[in-house]
Amino acid sequence: MTIRLYDTSARQIRDFSPLIDGCVSIYLCGATVQAAPHIGHIRSGLNFDIMRRWFDHRGYDVTFIRNVTDIDDKIIRKSAEQGRPWWSIGYENERAFNDGYDVLGCLPPTYEPRATGHITEMVEMMRGLIERGHAYESDGNVYFDVKSFPGYLELSNQELDNLLQPEGEGETGKRDPRDFAMWKRAKEGEPSWETPWGRGRPGWHLECSAMAHKYLGREFDIHGGGIDLIFPHHENEIAQAKAFGDAFARYWVHNGWVTMSGEKMSKSLGNSVLVSEMVKKWRPIVLRYYLGTPHYRSMIEYSEEALREAESAFARIEGFVQRVVEKAGGVVEPAADVPPAFADAMDDDLGVPQALAIVHTTVRQGNSALAADDKEAAVERLAEVRAMLAVLGLDPLDPHWVGEGDRGDTGSSNSIHGVVDTLVRLVLQQREAARGRKDWATADAIRDQLNQSGLVIEDGPTGPRWTLGPR
Repeated sequence: MTIRLYDTSARQIRDFSPLIDGCVSIYLCGATVQAAPHIGHIRSGLNFDIMRRWFDHRGYDVTFIRNVTDIDDKIIRKSAEQGRPWWSIGYENERAFNDGYDVLGCLPPTYEPRATGHITEMVEMMRGLIERGHAYESDGNVYFDVKSFPGYLELSNQELDNLLQPEGEGETGKRDPRDFAMWKRAKEGEPSWETPWGRGRPGWHLECSAMAHKYLGREFDIHGGGIDLIFPHHENEIAQAKAFGDAFARYWVHNGWVTMSGEKMSKSLGNSVLVSEMVKKWRPIVLRYYLGTPHYRSMIEYSEEALREAESAFARIEGFVQRVVEKAGGVVEPAADVPPAFADAMDDDLGVPQALAIVHTTVRQGNSALAADDKEAAVERLAEVRAMLAVLGLDPLDPHWVGEGDRGDTGSSNSIHGVVDTLVRLVLQQREAARGRKDWATADAIRDQLNQSGLVIEDGPTGPRWTLGPR
């Protein structure tokens, strides 16, 4: 048993060898909370949730850190535009992100540190870098001297002579335009903290280096995030941490984007699709299937058609689960382990598409067993399916999803589903009454009307059951 992961720094798939046997430590760059999350933001959380679940299934003790960037240029700009305190904007959107993670079934992180709670650690790191000759103060700002660190740009595979470093407003006094800011001098009306170099606020890159050091120590296993973070963010994190004396991350894992018309989904481009709006139109478990089942390094081109295909594919799985539960007369527990072919796919750089193919193959085998009235075989296949779906966070019998409906408006897991279920059952009672008096025409008319409304009615041994049909 060897899990293999694509390591961006090595530009190849590598066998995973943990720093501490039986344990895995993961740091994921989380939300910058200047706005509510779109599905591109949440995809990263989903991908690393599946990674975390697979390590857990393989018996590892997982420590999973997902930070919150609650102070940066974007949040301060929003504060000025809206006339609201920066911390109010940050807190509101942090809650929106956590709601998004939760509604799509992501397990909570081991720790979720906020940047503003770790100013002391940032000051300590800057002091150490200045003492070692890797950083300097100028005009109240503190900059990292990129030429002092020989390994700079190895992650992004760039040449220093060709580098164009992104630069923020007020970054004056640099010795070299390629140096980057770790600390920014205070401006009138902006949040600031006291340091030996004057009042100011942290730069984005410093925050993660300091928090990873605080919670995972000088060396840890996996650092993750979207591919857009490779440069400058992750490159600058590495420079700070290693120049400070940390070994830092042993593996770098990056997920692909959600795109629209070939462009990265982004609020600045006006092409983002908010999670809070999506879960009003689509069941959250379907949205998780859509975002979580492509390979994590692939791009997902957003379209309504692709979501409808995901909905239909998941409905086939869910329908099988429901039919076997009815046949068995009760809940079938997940198998103790997943099928070997599924495990092989997941071990190979989290090959979820190949693993999902095993799920669908097992569902087809289970449906064949049901058609042959082989209850024992059908139950065995369902146990396997549940074990596999648990790894993907898609088991419809998991307590998180039971009674799941539209959580977008009220936050209740069964807010709309429960209302619809009550109404549909009233109609189905009328249909059953018609069947009881052998009024087949009325019974068929009721069923046809429900089908036209987008509901699929199936008659099982315990009575009729409804599900949402393809859109």
